Amino acid sequence: MARRNDHSREELVEMTLNCVEEYLNTQPYHDLSLRKVAAQIGYVPSTLVNVFGSYNILLLHVVARTLDDLRNQAQQKLTGTSNCRDALFALAHLYLEFASQNPYRWQLVFEHSMKGDRLPDWQSDRIQSMTGMLESLLKRLSPTKSDEEVVEASRVLWAGVHGITLLAVDDKFFTSVPVNGAELIDNLLTGYLKSWIDA
Repeated sequence: MARRNDHSREELVEMTLNCVEEYLNTQPYHDLSLRKVAAQIGYVPSTLVNVFGSYNILLLHVVARTLDDLRNQAQQKLTGTSNCRDALFALAHLYLEFASQNPYRWQLVFEHSMKGDRLPDWQSDRIQSMTGMLESLLKRLSPTKSDEEVVEASRVLWAGVHGITLLAVDDKFFTSVPVNGAELIDNLLTGYLKSWIDA
């Protein structure tokens, strides 16, 4: 068993988060525990509590890194897309692709709960960064809309894309014919953006 001073705090954080992410490559977080994580990296659970504060915060750091990955990919997509409408479609498709390629990390993002505790600022900032991308594109598409209208529209689109993604990843469309999640997203965005821009 490793001792606390075998690694720096930064090294221990990196080892721990890498361990959880590797686990989530093939298995859901429900089957993981603080004890299992500690055993896999050769430490005792109390050491991880000392470093992260709690198992819940440890998982929140994994959520943060997942959002960072998604944001970085989104920024790369937007760099190559000058048309706002095309950029919205690209972001929505990226959302579906990311969830499909990382189902257990994505699942953790949306099932993780603070259990009544306040969300740390560093996590709130990440969420705002993601939603801000969508709001910025919508505002550029229809500059006369109020900030309140932009926020509402961004949440409608996000909820719709998220719902389609959830059903696609879990294969829960319950149809007798194949349903393509990407085509449903295109259908949703096309209809909504027409009314958003023309209204």
